[in-house]
Amino acid sequence: MNDVTDPHAELARLRGSIDNIDAALVHLLAERFKCTQQVGHLKAESGMPPADPEREARQIARLRTLAHDAGLDPHFAEKFLNFIIAEVIRHHEALAGN
Repeated sequence: MNDVTDPHAELARLRGSIDNIDAALVHLLAERFKCTQQVGHLKAESGMPPADPEREARQIARLRTLAHDAGLDPHFAEKFLNFIIAEVIRHHEALAGN
């Protein structure tokens, strides 16, 4: 750890970075859901099922590899993606019901 002369200033700086990253994550998730909504509409119009277990498995494996390479716990990354996938499927099911 760095030799910090003012830990309160360092804490504020680090928290500012965290806040910026959180904002970026929210914007990225919003963009991702815009794309998945388009996928959901296409699936509903084409009579495709809301879920695609093969695609989901490939995405989870891909994300686990990316997480490992980035120094992030792959198990955490998988749980995060599973949460997102469940929400996407819920949206797709709602669109298919309309």
